[in-house]
Amino acid sequence: MKQICVVGVGYVGLVTAACFADLGNRVTALDVDERRVENLKKGVMPIYEPGLDELVKRNFNAGRITFTTSYKEALKDAEYAFIAVGTPSGADGEADLQYVAAAAKSIAENMSAQLVIINKSTVPIGTGDWVADIVKGAQPKPIDFAVVSCPEFLREGSAITDFTNPHRTVIGSMDKDAANKVAHLHLPLRAPIVITDLRTAEMIKYASNAFLATKISFMNELADLCELVGADVKEVAAGMGYDARIGRYFLDAGLGWGGSCFPKDVEALAYMAKEKGLNPRILNDVMNVNYDRRKAAVTRLSEMIGGVKGKTIGLLGLAFKPNTDDMRDAPSIDIANELNKAGAKVRGYDPVAMDVARPILPAVEMFNDSYEMAKGCDALIVVTEWNEFKNLDLAKVKDLLNAPVIYDGRNIYDPQLMKEMGFVYRAIGR
Repeated sequence: MKQICVVGVGYVGLVTAACFADLGNRVTALDVDERRVENLKKGVMPIYEPGLDELVKRNFNAGRITFTTSYKEALKDAEYAFIAVGTPSGADGEADLQYVAAAAKSIAENMSAQLVIINKSTVPIGTGDWVADIVKGAQPKPIDFAVVSCPEFLREGSAITDFTNPHRTVIGSMDKDAANKVAHLHLPLRAPIVITDLRTAEMIKYASNAFLATKISFMNELADLCELVGADVKEVAAGMGYDARIGRYFLDAGLGWGGSCFPKDVEALAYMAKEKGLNPRILNDVMNVNYDRRKAAVTRLSEMIGGVKGKTIGLLGLAFKPNTDDMRDAPSIDIANELNKAGAKVRGYDPVAMDVARPILPAVEMFNDSYEMAKGCDALIVVTEWNEFKNLDLAKVKDLLNAPVIYDGRNIYDPQLMKEMGFVYRAIGR
């Protein structure tokens, strides 16, 4: 049993803390947000993630995980300290490291014994060395420590499964003993462990996310061509996916990517390239193609209904993807804003993200279910591919709409069936 401190209880930090506790370790999860910590002690989760509520409560009741706002308390007897704080995009696309710096400084000021400090946050190349300098400079007295990069590869909506069944664990450090200690901590996961230097580990994270984002943007660009030549992008993706060199994942055309990782990570990688005098053409195009999808959705819907001004449009889904309430860089935000600017009245419904979405989309009228929202709409846009929407009573939906128009931004319905049911239906790349 290891003593672990996790700084930050957001999507990454809370999942990391709960999963390590479930492996039998003693974990203290720290956050500077007092309300968030008090809620966690009462069993109230700050985020929606399938299975997380039960996992946290089980380990909290067993005494394997505790929550605090005190660095001194969290670091008492700790052998490992994970930094899992936010690294949002700055004004020019660079990663904002203020929370990483604050965490490193506080760890330095409160550590009382030898410690392995692990960057779990997605950070620019060279941050590990920078964190080491911060810790060294902020220590009241010299205490041995090592900095290790161990980037997360968790997908929101399946984060617990991704943690417990990883494709690989990446560990980077200039200290072999520290790297081996972190590797030992991950051995119960029985996954391949890649040990490398700090900067290479940091690059692996950025390169992985940027490549996956590239696959999505490529398929979205290909979808436009499929529409013009009469091909079906879903069948194209299926045919491509059988090739082991390509793989099936991240080949779904739609409204593009959003969330907390792909947008800021691709932008940050492009920023790093520019800072070194390079022209990141592919990365720039990956971003441009992605954000064009959102405006294109409004344009295509407008073509379907002869303009959106004065029309009532319903958004099926608000979160950036299913099984999460995360609204960060969600396509629904841009789509709703574009519709509002064009003079449309916008409605919205999401199975999970309503509370998070309301303050972000104040001009969108929110409803409690799909059917209530659909009643009186002039068209619907499928924005998030929740299973609930795949199983709607479409005949009932058709009766509730002013006009049977659906723009399917996630390709969840069968075009032939929709045509037979009398819908004016358009999908992406089909």
